[in-house]
Amino acid sequence: MKKDRIIFWVATTLIFLFEGVMPALTSQSELAKEGIRHLGYPEYFGNILVVFKVIGTLILMWPNAPKWLKEWSYAGFTFDFIFASLSHLFVDGFGFYAVFPLIVLGILLVSYSYYHKINSTKLSA
Repeated sequence: MKKDRIIFWVATTLIFLFEGVMPALTSQSELAKEGIRHLGYPEYFGNILVVFKVIGTLILMWPNAPKWLKEWSYAGFTFDFIFASLSHLFVDGFGFYAVFPLIVLGILLVSYSYYHKINSTKLSA
């Protein structure tokens, strides 16, 4: 049980750092704005995306968040990573930028599966 919690919190903290902290600190940099433009999205889309990423990661980190809210956060990040990967694939072709979101998606899936493993253990205990 303790191992499951550690795995969950490590994976969830990595998502928090990658998708909450880093975008919040770097979203207004010229490099980030150019990245959004390069993919064909308007600048306001990047700003909206960062707001939702920060909110979503805070929900994932909040231990007592309602289950339905966590499920929506996990779903939102899943869509985000899939579409980020596809956007890079269609614009730049296959490469690191097309694969990296799928790696982060793998970390998210670890967090998600251990979130359910921990909560199913709580219910049966």
